[in-house]
Amino acid sequence: MRVLMVSLSMLVLAACGGRQVEVRTGPELATDVALNVTNNLSQAVNVYVVSGGSDIFLKQVASNSVERIPVSGVPAGATVNLRAVTVDGTRTYTKNNVTLSSMYDWRLP
Repeated sequence: MRVLMVSLSMLVLAACGGRQVEVRTGPELATDVALNVTNNLSQAVNVYVVSGGSDIFLKQVASNSVERIPVSGVPAGATVNLRAVTVDGTRTYTKNNVTLSSMYDWRLP
């Protein structure tokens, strides 16, 4: 009986003992879609993608500059609306029903 108890105790200790676990983060998701925004205005604009009724802020683009902006969370081929709002909030520029591909050019105004 004593041998049986010792054997069961050893089995329990082995089963409940520490195990080596390898933890990794998932791979970085590659952004397949990007906007090439040319801001010809005299002030900066905040650029948004409107997808599924939600505004996704992308980046603020300085006046008289060009920015390549990756679009995360929106798959290639998706149809979205683009929106740019001047930093003072007085003007809004939109482009509706845009099908995103690897690179989409948008000039303001």
